[in-house]
Amino acid sequence: MSSKIVVLISGGGTNLQAIIDACSDSNYPAEVVGVVSNKSEAYGLTRAKISGIATVALSHKDFDSREDYDQALIKKIDCFDADLIVLAGFMRILTPSFVQHYQGKLLNIHPSLLPKYQGLNTHQRAIDAGDDVHGVSVHFVTEELDGGPVILQAKVPVFEGDNCDDLAARVHEQEHRIYPLVVKWFAEKRLSMQGDNAVLDDNILSASGYAND
Repeated sequence: MSSKIVVLISGGGTNLQAIIDACSDSNYPAEVVGVVSNKSEAYGLTRAKISGIATVALSHKDFDSREDYDQALIKKIDCFDADLIVLAGFMRILTPSFVQHYQGKLLNIHPSLLPKYQGLNTHQRAIDAGDDVHGVSVHFVTEELDGGPVILQAKVPVFEGDNCDDLAARVHEQEHRIYPLVVKWFAEKRLSMQGDNAVLDDNILSASGYAND
């Protein structure tokens, strides 16, 4: 029986599309049952509709506080009875109550080699720092922003003369490769969060994730 996924987005949904595409394989152990966005114009909602996936648009602007919004968001998500919540470009800082509600089944993808460059503008920050390697991390979500245990990272080179768009394109290519893989591990019950650690196949992963000691 396939694991049920709800994906949260705010924009174009390219990582959502990568996961939808992976789910089209009959051997893939998960399916996207719902896509939720805080922006009704997000193109990711169109991607979902094209694939026959239920969508919800819930604007944060309609709520007086972050807490009120997140409680309403929880109600929408829980209607899908999902096994896993996947953040794919959901541009909201989540409240502790939201994170606690989905503890251990909430994933995020972040465009840096965590713990470097938490927060925004990661590509420019890597360029400004003169880094020769940049990348992307998939991690479990905790109350610390971009601070949950890392599951898997992919590295990309930073070349002389790169701008943000060059680097972003290189990182996106890796995002679309590793996010469906991590979702697959979770759906196969090979991956879990235990305490402050990500655990894969009964092995505690290092701070930089699988195969990246």
